Amino acid sequence: MSGQEPTPGKAPEPSGVDLARVALRAAREQARARGDAAQQKKQARRGGLRSGARADGRDPMALGSAINRLITERGWETPAAVGGVMGRWPQIVGEDLAKHCVPQRYDEDERVLVVQCDSTAWATQLRLLAPALVARLNEDLGHGTVRVIKVHGPSGPTRRYGPLRAPGSTGPGDTYG
Repeated sequence: MSGQEPTPGKAPEPSGVDLARVALRAAREQARARGDAAQQKKQARRGGLRSGARADGRDPMALGSAINRLITERGWETPAAVGGVMGRWPQIVGEDLAKHCVPQRYDEDERVLVVQCDSTAWATQLRLLAPALVARLNEDLGHGTVRVIKVHGPSGPTRRYGPLRAPGSTGPGDTYG
């Protein structure tokens, strides 16, 4: 065997050309690092980073993307989904019921949807449909999002006290609620 042939299992010794390539690569990386540091110093002197030709996190974004990002960051997914259901209320409960019963608010902690009806008859109808409606809402929103639907009937007129009232009378409040 001659001294120039590589032995099996041992890496060949780098030649002059290979050493030059390694040195050139190291010099380029050092120059790039120096350039990055100089660029950062220059930007700091100018008053901070500025958006350039390439896209980065500071660029403007579409309104829909910004709103979705805000909803996700703040943890508002469930209230936003319930708000979407309130917008689609006529499609969920039907046109007739939607004309007389309107969702008022959603309590996220208690998982209660409060619905206001314009007459006691419609309030009774909605109370009868409530279990099926809860199942339908949970199907759309995810299991357990709405636990209970609280139905409020119409409120009576404000009680006025004056010369035309009989003492102790509940007046028209007897027919409401």
